[in-house]
Order: sequence, then C-alpha cells, then structure tokens
Amino acid sequence: MSLPNKKFIEERQTLGGYVIIQIVTRLRLANVFPLLFVFLSACTAPERFDYPPARKADVVEDFHGTSVADPYRWMEDESGEELKTWIDGQNRLTVGYLEKFAGRDNIENRLTELWNFPRYTVPYKRGAYYFYSRNDGLQNQSALYMEKELGKEATLVIDPNSLSEDGTVALMNQGVNHDGTLIAYGLSRSGSDWQEIRIKNLKTGKDYDEVIQWCKFAGIAWTHDKNGFFYNRYPDPTTVPKGEESYNNKVYYHRVGTPQSADQLIYERPDARELGFSPMMTLDGKYLVLHVSKGTDRQNRVYYREATSSKPFVRLLDAGDASYRLIGTAGSTFYFRTDLDAPRGRVVAINLKSPHRKNWKEIIPQSEDVLSSVTMVNNRFAVSYLRDVRHRVILFTRDGAVEKELELPGIGTVSGLSGRPSDTELFFNFTSFLYPPTVFRYDFTTGILSALRDTEIDFDISAYETDQVFFTSKDGTRIPMFLTHRKGLQRNGNNPVLLFGYGGFNVSMNPSFNAARLVWLEHGGIYAQANLRGGGEYGEEWHRAGMLEKKQNVFDDFISAAEWLIENKYTQTSRLAIMGASNGGLLVSASMLQRPKLFGAVVCQVPVTDMLRYHKFTVGRFWVGEYGNAETNPEHFKFMYAYSPLHNVEPGASYPPIFITTADHDDRVVPAHAMKFGATLQAAGGGSTPILVRVETKAGHGGGKPVSKQIEEWRDIYAFLMKTFRMSAE
Repeated sequence: MSLPNKKFIEERQTLGGYVIIQIVTRLRLANVFPLLFVFLSACTAPERFDYPPARKADVVEDFHGTSVADPYRWMEDESGEELKTWIDGQNRLTVGYLEKFAGRDNIENRLTELWNFPRYTVPYKRGAYYFYSRNDGLQNQSALYMEKELGKEATLVIDPNSLSEDGTVALMNQGVNHDGTLIAYGLSRSGSDWQEIRIKNLKTGKDYDEVIQWCKFAGIAWTHDKNGFFYNRYPDPTTVPKGEESYNNKVYYHRVGTPQSADQLIYERPDARELGFSPMMTLDGKYLVLHVSKGTDRQNRVYYREATSSKPFVRLLDAGDASYRLIGTAGSTFYFRTDLDAPRGRVVAINLKSPHRKNWKEIIPQSEDVLSSVTMVNNRFAVSYLRDVRHRVILFTRDGAVEKELELPGIGTVSGLSGRPSDTELFFNFTSFLYPPTVFRYDFTTGILSALRDTEIDFDISAYETDQVFFTSKDGTRIPMFLTHRKGLQRNGNNPVLLFGYGGFNVSMNPSFNAARLVWLEHGGIYAQANLRGGGEYGEEWHRAGMLEKKQNVFDDFISAAEWLIENKYTQTSRLAIMGASNGGLLVSASMLQRPKLFGAVVCQVPVTDMLRYHKFTVGRFWVGEYGNAETNPEHFKFMYAYSPLHNVEPGASYPPIFITTADHDDRVVPAHAMKFGATLQAAGGGSTPILVRVETKAGHGGGKPVSKQIEEWRDIYAFLMKTFRMSAE
C-alpha cells in the first residue's frame, strides 16, 4: 500500500470535515472506522514545531511598584555566542519550513521580473547641472548621475554597486555645492544608520583623501566659497559610555583637503545633550541655519547666523511649541511652513529685522486640506495638499494668492517638489498603487505638465483597480482605507487579504507603488491599506489622536479595519493577513495579541515590541515624545505596559501564524525587540502554530537594503502567506 502523496494530503486538509463525513457515510463499515480515523488524523494533523531552545534568566525589574519579568534580556547582547546559536537555529527552522512551499522559487522569479524596470528620482539643479539617481531595474543600489541637459548624455557620479560585491554599501545622503562642482556624500554599510562622508571633485571625478566619520542623519551645508561645508555628527563612540553614542550632537565646519581632526567646532549644547542639529545654507549663501530637534518630536527650533560670522547663533524660534520648516528666503525674510495655531499647516513670513510673533505675516492660511510640502519656485510657492489621502498641487503667488492647480494623472501621491526661486521648471514624483513612480516636469513658460520619462512594467495594470472606502472605528471616528484588487472582484468572503498599517510619527500612508505587491494581486489577493490615527493624513490633530496615552486608538482603528473587511464580505478571518514594519510591527503585534482570533496570519517586520526598555537602545530615545517613557513616568508606564507586545503574551494562548523579521545590523530598532518577542511567543505556544523568526545578515532597518535582499525577503513573506492560506504559486 503506497502512502498518500503531498497533493492528496493538501486536498484532504483543505476539504477537512466534509471529506470525513462523506467517506464515513458512504462506507458505513464499522470495522474500518479505526483505520480511517488514524489515516485522516495523520492527513489533517497540524505540523509540530521544535523551536530552538531559549534560556530563561531570572531577571525581574520594578516599575513603579510593579514587578516585570524579562527572561530574555540576554538577547540584548548582540555579540553573545548563545544568541548567535539561537539565531542560527531560528533561521534554519524558518528556511526549512518555507522551502516546503512548492511555489517559493516561482515567487522569486516573478518578483525578479516585476522589479526589473528603470526607476528615477526627482532631479535637482546645482549650477548648470541636474542631479538624480537611477536604478536600471535589478541593480542592488541606485547610482547618482548628472546631466547638463535632461534626457541627453548622463555622467555617472557615484555608483555604490562598485563599492561592495553584495550591494550592501548604500549612498544615503548627498550635498552638492551651489555651482555643482563638489559633492559631499554619505555611505552606509550593511543597512546601518551610521554613515561616513566622503568628498568628490565633480570636474576631475576624483575623491579627496579625508573621510568624515560618526555621522547619523547628518546635514551638509556648503559655503559659497567652495572651501568647505558645515555638518553635524555625534562623538567618537569609543570616547563615550555604552548607550551614550547618540547624545551630544554637534555642528562642525570641514575644510576640503584637511583631515577630520582639524574640523572646527561650530555649535554644541552641552546643557541640552538630547538636541540634534541639522545645518542648511540659504540659497543666497548669506545665512547658516540650524534645524534643531529633539528626537522625532514634531516641535522643533530654528537658529541662524550669517554664514561668514563667528558671532553666537540667534535663536529665532526657540519655544519648541510647533513644527517649523524653512521653505526659503528673500533678503532678510524667512518663509516657514508651520503648524503653529494651524494643525493642518500654513505658510508664514518672518522678517529677521522684526522677528517678534506679532510681526509675522501669514502668506498661505490653513485650509481644509493638509499642507504636505511646499517649495519656492519661479518666484512662486508650489504647494502639495492632502485631501482624504489624495494629493493636489497648487501654485500660489509670492503674496499667497491661488494661481493654478496642476492636473495630476489621477488619485495618488506627490513627493519631491523640486525647484528654485529663479527656475522656470518644477519637478515632482507622482505614484499610486497601480501607477509606477514617474517624474513630472511643469514648464512655467508654456504651462505644460508632462512626464519626464515613460515607465513600463511587465504587468497588466488595466486589469486591476483601487477603491477608497471609509469605515467607523471603535469610538466612532471615520477612517479611510484603500483597497487594490483585480477588477470584477467577487465579495464572497473568501478572498485572501493583506492588510497593511502604520499609524505613528505623523507619517501619512499615502498611495504608493511597490512591485512586490503585484505578485499578491496576480494570485487573487486584495491589498488593503488603512490610514490610521497617529499618522499625518489629516494633520497634527490626527497624529496626536494616536500617540502617547491615545496609542490604543491606533490598534482600535486597525482592528476595526479588519472587522469591516470581514463584515463586507471581502474576506474571512482565516484568509486575512496583517502586515506592518517598525512602528507598524508594533501595530500588528499588539493587534494580534488583543484580537488573536481575528487574523489568519501576521507579518511583523523589524518591530518595536519592548515598550518598557525601547528608549535604552541606539536612537530609541528619539521616540519618547511619541510613545512615552515607562521608566521615569508612572502614568506612562500604565498605558505602555497595557499594550506592550512583549509583556502581553498569554501562556498557552492560541495565536495565528506569525512571521517576524529583523536584521543583524538594525541600529534603529535593535533586533532584540523581534527576538525577545519571538522567543516569548514560542515559549507560550503549544508548538503547533508556526512562529517564525527570520534574521537577515548584513542588513539594517530597511534603508539601503540591496534589491537582491528585498526580493528574497518578499519571496519568503509570500511563501509564508500562501502556505498558510493554502494558495498555489505554481
């Protein structure tokens, strides 16, 4: 007697109890019941998982009178041999499980085909040259080019693909001087936020000898004399205690051709070591401006002084009462985008000669739409607005009068508004779920808006559509959500759905294109993107409704989105997957724990899960304004402990299959978050539900990740989801 093959077993698992009933009814043979029961039980028995053992240490910490256990704290030591052994075991288990999915290679091949199309960034002009980045399709990293005439002969400036064999060196930031002859550029290795800055002469194509180190989120501001630039950095990590590497940000001046040791200290605040400083130079080269921030808090400060002066900086805006973004200048007048007394944003002018608030002039008042971004171009303001998560672009005169609204290709997202006050052209990027990123150029002399280059992909976009729907959250708040799927979708309650969310840090989840999502759509899936509170979709009030003690609103919004999809027959629990990364990883892990029976699968990427200790690692302290501090504030502890994923796993509870990802060089959300959470879930479960942990090597939080690694990660995500939902990829 031959054993049942794999296809037979999968069919029996899919048909489940119906098959059992039919066989038993038709056979009506009592003597075959025992054999039949054993056979079918073997076919339908859940897969068992022998997870790599994780030692539980006796670590208990007191938080304002509450004892909190932390048995996997040893996982915070990334250099430990015990942790390396555990990681190796997790990766073997995860790969072994996913390799059993027959269509895994097909998914990778299709991802590769879809990813293979040219991609360009919005050009910006310095001197006589346009600068932009281009990826031919499957290059691990985009390369930087310059052109004297757009669409003509391009000169390769920097190709990070030539700097490593595996594509793990990325070009992260760049500062070209005002006449386009010099560039200072930052390189990141293996996905780290830490960068080193190098300098290239664009006329000779040669790099200078010096390398500037200890930079993270650094600004670069060239002086107009071309002798050097201002930048901000942190102390040499070897000179400060462990855990203090991201404090005491300082501004320096670097003279080209000299070693970093000769750099001149320009500004520091030893009395406020948590502040960060990003220098910028006004277009006329007259003023050096410091954008002063405290972590990711929206409220910032602005200081300035004349670029050639050695006098103390003038603290123009130092109350820390709102967000201020410098748009540009005209003589002694500074133009700012601010949400002061305007949670959806407005534009004001401040004259340095009379900077008192009573003398500010409002140029563009707050409107019903959210002011997303603004630039000064052709002696005008070009403003992008967000209305129900759909962008508009409106041109205003210098005095703030509406001049014209540009006609965009459809519902989508505008980013990268680029132009200078004297330019006769405006550039921006437009994209949507079914509209690949495309650079557009508006010619002020002709009034014509046109695509700079056509984008073609190996996918029939015309067969799919995007709908926007609105649902009601737990407290009655109206929440928008986008649904993208094949045309003619049957709402039969059986469609596989991938629900994505973020909900934090004033980040708007606007329509965007991702080639990887097309694979999901091709296999009959629905991609749903919910615009949760905590984001910036409706301004600062929307953001504040999902932060600190109101963070639970974000989880409630997400759970309500899932319930709406089920109630409206798009899907069912067993076919509903949720996905989120970083703060979105916190979102999906907390939502899963609060409503474990609502979801059929969870993809939890580079998550924040330990809300009691997150601020102790790398740049975690930057997020205190968003999340709170459970260590120092008893009231914060109460609401953070209530939802902290690591501390709300119930022993013996049944959770849906979950796929947790992190990376060994993630120095933004350290891998310990994902690993401690994964170990806790595995220890709590009965071993029958896949709780998979995938730790990528030579990668970080996501920025600068090589295309090859992105494709491999999406391959494994889809293999996990399709295997869980019994979808075919063959």
